[in-house]
Amino acid sequence: MASVVELAPSILSANFAQLGADAKAALEGGGTVLHLDVMDGHFVPNLTIGPPVVASLRKTIPDVTFDCHLMIENPDQFIPPFAEAGANWISVHQEACIHLDRTLHLIESHGCKPGVVINPATPLHMLDDVLEIVHLVLVMSVNPGFGAQHFIPNSLKKVETLARIREARGLGFRIEIDGGVALDTVSDIVRAGAEILVAGNAVFSRGDIRENAQKLLQAARSAAAANAPAPRLRHTATVPRSSKSDRHRRQT
Repeated sequence: MASVVELAPSILSANFAQLGADAKAALEGGGTVLHLDVMDGHFVPNLTIGPPVVASLRKTIPDVTFDCHLMIENPDQFIPPFAEAGANWISVHQEACIHLDRTLHLIESHGCKPGVVINPATPLHMLDDVLEIVHLVLVMSVNPGFGAQHFIPNSLKKVETLARIREARGLGFRIEIDGGVALDTVSDIVRAGAEILVAGNAVFSRGDIRENAQKLLQAARSAAAANAPAPRLRHTATVPRSSKSDRHRRQT
């Protein structure tokens, strides 16, 4: 399934003293989705944002897709407030959900598109029974909890396998990846089949945010274009030209 590669800047690496301005700069650089990492200090060893921050950002940035990644225990409890705060997509970890199917339908019932996330050590077959109902599958290419971690190469195999499963089963979910997405990894990531690229450190950590986003997205789309299958040639049936003697025999 051909799809446009999108950049989803992760505000986890932004300057929280000027969060709105940093987020806008990343979007002006080509980001089309704003990735919001929600951590509770239990499921992962860090604390980040809650619904009030999402609601404040929504007032500042009214028209962009908010991709809320819930790295939390008991996600069912927080799906309604994040949906009300302005989330468009809500993704939950397979590892955190006792009743994953129910949780994904709960997300949908609150008007958001459901996504499922898997950690680096989680096998893909754990998602077999929910792939028909998710909008996206998010592959963690680092262990969740902190920004600026090194990319785990084995995650590329998961992305490749997901792309094959999607094609074989005729499904429509998007493939997202989060962790270590940078200029030195993005080409391999895109060639593996990822379409939504979550990037925090590579966009926000140093230099001009707009330029960082532009360079990363340009590298990703160049890799996607190089990896695109060649268009099939259309063969037109040709009718053999009749010889002069053949034409003479038909006329007589």
